[in-house]
Amino acid sequence: MQLASVVGQATSTVKHPSMKGWRLLVVQPLTAEGKEDGEPLLAIDKLGAGSAHRVIISNDGAGARELVGDRKSPVRWMVVGICDS
Repeated sequence: MQLASVVGQATSTVKHPSMKGWRLLVVQPLTAEGKEDGEPLLAIDKLGAGSAHRVIISNDGAGARELVGDRKSPVRWMVVGICDS
C-alpha cells in the first residue's frame, strides 16, 4: 500500500469489460513525507475519491482482479482508502 494524491480522472471510450462501472483515477504516488514518488498511475476507484484527495492505493494485482471479478483483467492498482485531513 502507498499514499497517493488524486490528480485527475481518466475517461476511456474502449476499456476491458472487467473495468465497466469502475471510475479510473490518475494518482500521483507520494513518499511518507508527502513528496512525489515516481510517475502518475491509473487506479480503479469505487470509494468516490475526488481531485486533490489523499488516498491509499494498493498494487495487489491479484486482489484488484478479484475485486473486479475477472482473473484475466489488466487491473493492477486500486484505491483502498481515502485519508482524513
